[in-house]
Amino acid sequence: MEICALIPVYNEAPRIGKVVKGCLKHLRSVCVVDDGSTDGSAEAAQKAGAVVLRHPINLGKGAALRTGFARILRERKFDGIAILDGDGQHDWDEIPKLIFYLQNGAYDIVIGNRMGNLRPMPFRRKATNYLSSVILSALTGQRIADSQCGFRLLRTSVLEDLSLRTTKFDTESEILLEASQRGFKIGNMPIATIYEVEKSYVRPVLDTLRFLRVAVNSLFRGGARPRKVKRARRLKC
Repeated sequence: MEICALIPVYNEAPRIGKVVKGCLKHLRSVCVVDDGSTDGSAEAAQKAGAVVLRHPINLGKGAALRTGFARILRERKFDGIAILDGDGQHDWDEIPKLIFYLQNGAYDIVIGNRMGNLRPMPFRRKATNYLSSVILSALTGQRIADSQCGFRLLRTSVLEDLSLRTTKFDTESEILLEASQRGFKIGNMPIATIYEVEKSYVRPVLDTLRFLRVAVNSLFRGGARPRKVKRARRLKC
């Protein structure tokens, strides 16, 4: 598969270069969307070998993802998009495993699952993640073990079929809800849980409220019952 890594970034200049170089060990293309950084993140990413798109001001992770999706889809040469955070929280050496899961499980989306080792995760993140994962699993009719994990792989065909409206962290949930309503198959893959000194921009209460709004809206837009899951076709590397 021809995969492009997509990395939304906000003020991660000390780390983003290493993340880009790590992704380029496994993929030929990396797109970084700099979401209004003021610390030289864009320059660091470009120096490391990424194609860099820039927002003049901070618009939110969802807005950065949507900017990256639009650019990658326009190129019409990629089968999938691997999404990672720019703070080094995800192990880029697990990208080949994501691709393996996507192909051999005939999935359309594969999400990293950190729930096998929760000790490094802050308590508030555990609680909000558990709540959102339970709700999303119920609404999609598919098991979603770690709904807030930003390490995931999507077929470009999924994104071509979605109409996203959100711009913050709730975009990641909106993608899963809309994809499920359109019959796409979602899988989970165990990954390492990495929490170091990185600063989190997640606001548990506000972002949980945003998630609940997305969940309620999905009931009115697409109905609670997801369509029959499509069987993704297997692609050879």
